[in-house]
Amino acid sequence: MLPLEGITVLDLTRVLSGPYCTMLLADMGARVIKIEQPGKGDDTRAWGPPFVNGESAYFMSINRNKESVTLDFKHADGRALLERLVGRSDVLVENFRPGTLTKLGFDHATLSAKHSRLVYASVSGFGQTGPRSKEPGYDAVIQAEGGLMSITGPADGPPYRLGVAIADIVSGMFAAYGVAMALFARERTGRGQQVDLAMLDAVTALLTYQAGNFFASGTPPGRLGNRHPSIVPYEVFAASDGDFVLAVGNDELWKKFCGVAELDLGERFATNRQRVGGYDELRPTVARALTAHPRAYWIERLTAAGVPCGSVRDLGEVFADPQLTARDMIVSLEHAVAGIVRQVGVPVKLSATPGGVRTPPPALGQHTDAVLEHDLGLTAGAIAALRRDKVI
Repeated sequence: MLPLEGITVLDLTRVLSGPYCTMLLADMGARVIKIEQPGKGDDTRAWGPPFVNGESAYFMSINRNKESVTLDFKHADGRALLERLVGRSDVLVENFRPGTLTKLGFDHATLSAKHSRLVYASVSGFGQTGPRSKEPGYDAVIQAEGGLMSITGPADGPPYRLGVAIADIVSGMFAAYGVAMALFARERTGRGQQVDLAMLDAVTALLTYQAGNFFASGTPPGRLGNRHPSIVPYEVFAASDGDFVLAVGNDELWKKFCGVAELDLGERFATNRQRVGGYDELRPTVARALTAHPRAYWIERLTAAGVPCGSVRDLGEVFADPQLTARDMIVSLEHAVAGIVRQVGVPVKLSATPGGVRTPPPALGQHTDAVLEHDLGLTAGAIAALRRDKVI
């Protein structure tokens, strides 16, 4: 049994935030029917290179375990089919700009009046309410507006965007969490509800201790590069042959580190407060000591002493790690067009009802005929007519 087995999700999302949400639900057993524009599909089907036999690596990375149905719901016949699919679904997920689906009669208020058990999840840049609700949401903009870029990057350089679209990804994660909570609540109340997820809210929620520091001090934190604002030493250092991260999280670890590094700094830096206050003096001393040996030397000895550390690895090194293989975090699937493709596995490990990567990302419209025939009872002739009229 899978945790969300028996739950049907109607996926009207595209690009990243929404598809990431529905992939998480699909990984845990939900049946996800992805509605795509005929002849074009999700925008990310065209994003690349790289492409594998014409299939976008970007699209394939976030759309496994789903069925693809092409349907133009701006067409009257398409809207009628979509309405029937809504009636057979437990969850609808969309990431259109607020107000867009209202014009087509597929907003939460309209659908919940007809389908009281429907969980309706909306992911948008700024949410369904508030003075900025109509503004579009783009990852880089939200990283900037949400404060992440102001605290990311070198102290004496420009603000940096994170190396992945974290605003989109965390919005998808929170949306999936919201859907799970709404389904749980439905078991008690018998009614669905709307999950309103704003990307700006999601990024703001990530600020955690940085927000706490600001609330306590009234001073906005600045960029510190790889340095931690409250722990020292806790950042990237250069060994003789490359970079690694040293994470000395408490005073006992500091003593162990000094023993391995053969540093005698007396009592001046014995406490974390002293180390933070004396950072400008302390860091060069630590940095000089660490350049004496290669990364492997330090990681072996520091790890043996119980001091957290790790190499700064590229993705080739990451995916060669036997730990990830042992944890099923690298899986291979046979795609209908691309052939064998590798995917990142499911990070949430449930002991009794584990999720999994069961089916490859779908080709555009791969399941259209099957869904219309088996779920809605359409005949082959009716399906052919819809295709002729470019409804599907």
